[in-house]
Amino acid sequence: MPNKIQPYLFWILLAFLAIGYFYPAIGVIAIVCMLAPVLLAPFKGRYWCGNFCPRGSFYDTVLAKFSPKKPIPAFFRSKGFRLFMIFFIMTVFTVQMYYAWGDWPAMGMVFLRLIFITTLVGIILGFLFHHRTWCSFCPMGTMASWFSAKAKPLQVDATCVNCKLCSRVCPFGLTPYEAKSTDSGYLHPDCLKCSRCVVACPKKALHF
Repeated sequence: MPNKIQPYLFWILLAFLAIGYFYPAIGVIAIVCMLAPVLLAPFKGRYWCGNFCPRGSFYDTVLAKFSPKKPIPAFFRSKGFRLFMIFFIMTVFTVQMYYAWGDWPAMGMVFLRLIFITTLVGIILGFLFHHRTWCSFCPMGTMASWFSAKAKPLQVDATCVNCKLCSRVCPFGLTPYEAKSTDSGYLHPDCLKCSRCVVACPKKALHF
């Protein structure tokens, strides 16, 4: 079942940015949201992204109300673009942190700028395409996907009737129905384990 607190976690993001404006040093706590997706991935896949990420909560709860929810362009999901984003974001982050090292407010501001700018990019893309477009190439999400291929597979029972409703409600438009009755289940590395497909399935054929 979906995480019941997930729709409210976006308040953490808003509070973080608001408090950080006056007390920049608090920005360093963002390291939790950078490491958690990757550390949790070998055990539960991209579970953090779909259930505990404050920014993901903001996109699902707030931005989704205004997004046209068009399919995420394949370019954003391509391996090359995702690798470029990891290199680009990490390079910018490392250079800024190098010059800020030892100064807690300055280091916190590096995190705050990173979170604010990338969230703003995600909002713009959400208005243009799908509210979770940013998540399709988020550097931390991408790295989490590298370790999540065999973690917490989604089982698709034989009662599945290929209505494809699971794909329509999936934040990434994934296709769980293709794994109908397979022993290994659905193992897509970008599955957010959000359980939206489980809830939407009219035949209750999906389960983790």
